[in-house]
Amino acid sequence: MAYKPSPFDLTPQILHDHMMVTGKRAMGFRPSVDGKSRAALSAWQRRLRAKLKTLMGWGELPHGDDRCGLNVRSLWKRKGKFGTIEKIAFTAEPKADVVAYVCLPAGAEPPYEWFVCVQGHSTGMHNSIAVDFKTNRKPIRPPGDRDFGIQCIKRGIAALCIEQRGFGERKLVYPEGHESWGDKEAAFHALQLGRTLIGERVFDVDRGLDYLATRDDVRLRKIGVMGNSGGGTITTFSAAILRRLKMAMPSCYFCTFADSIMAMPHCPCNFIPGLMQHAEMAEVLGLFAPRPVVIVAGRTDPIFPLAATRREFARLKTIYAAAGAPNACKLVVGNGGHRFYAKGGWGAMMKLGGLGR
Repeated sequence: MAYKPSPFDLTPQILHDHMMVTGKRAMGFRPSVDGKSRAALSAWQRRLRAKLKTLMGWGELPHGDDRCGLNVRSLWKRKGKFGTIEKIAFTAEPKADVVAYVCLPAGAEPPYEWFVCVQGHSTGMHNSIAVDFKTNRKPIRPPGDRDFGIQCIKRGIAALCIEQRGFGERKLVYPEGHESWGDKEAAFHALQLGRTLIGERVFDVDRGLDYLATRDDVRLRKIGVMGNSGGGTITTFSAAILRRLKMAMPSCYFCTFADSIMAMPHCPCNFIPGLMQHAEMAEVLGLFAPRPVVIVAGRTDPIFPLAATRREFARLKTIYAAAGAPNACKLVVGNGGHRFYAKGGWGAMMKLGGLGR
C-alpha cells in the first residue's frame, strides 16, 4: 500500500512531544540529592540560576560598572483618591528607555512596602492605574482585576508599574507600510541578537530595583513583583534570578511548560532556547525558595490548564519543603478563566508576605 501520510503524521509536534516525554531535565530537582540538606539545595539553586541566566542571554546585558545612569525624568504627577501617581521615564540601557508609574499610598507612612507590577499582553501599563491608554486620564475599569497599581495603594503598598518591552507605549514601531506583529517580532529580534525578550524584560525589572534603591521611602526588605499572563512570565523569571526581590505573585502563568506553552499556540516572547533540556517550571520558580510566593490561577484557564498547575505546584512544594519553608508558597485558584483574582491573591499575599506590619 502506498504511504499516504496525513498532516497529523507529519507535524513536528510528534517529535517534540516525544522529546518532552522522554527527555531528562539535566538540572531537575531531585529531593534525595538536591534537597538532602539546605547546603545541597543552595548549591543546586546556584547551578541552575547560572544556567538559566546563560539561556536567557543575561550575559549580553549590561552589568556592574557597565550599567548606564538611570537618568530619571518626571513626566507628570497627580493626586487621586487612594494616593499620588507620578509617571516617570528612566534609561535601562542605552537606546532603551522605560516608562513607569510610581504609585504612593495616601493611607501609609514611608518607608513603604513596594511591588513592581508588570502587565501581560494588552494595551499596557495604563491598566495598572485604571486610566485609558491615549490620555492617561479617562478612568476605565480594566478587565480581570488588572489595576495592579491601584490595588497596591488601596492596601497601603507603593507600586512601580513598568511598561514591558513590546507592549503599550513600548510596542514595536515600523516605518509606514510595514505591518508589525508587536512583541512577537521583538522576541525574534532579541533571539537574533543573542538575547531573549524574557531576559530583556527581567533586566528592566532589575533596573527598576536600581531606581527604588535610590529612593528614601523604600523598605528594601519588602519589595515584591507581580503580574498576570505575560506579566506572570516576567514575575516568575524575575523571582528566579533577582535576589533583591522578597515576594512574588505570578498569575495565570505557573503550570508546566509541556502542558502550556509547548501544547498550544503561544507568543514567542514566552520561549527561552534550550530551557526544557534543563528544567521545568517548578525548578525555575523553585530558585525563589524560601521567599514567599503566591501563585494565582484560573479554574477554567484554557492556556495554563489547572490540572497541570496543581501537579507542578506539588513539585514546587517539595522544593520549598527542602528549603525549610513548606508553607511559604501558596496556590490560589479563582473561579474563572485567564485573569487575575485580586481578592484571593492579595488575601494570601498580605499574610504570607507579612505586609502591613
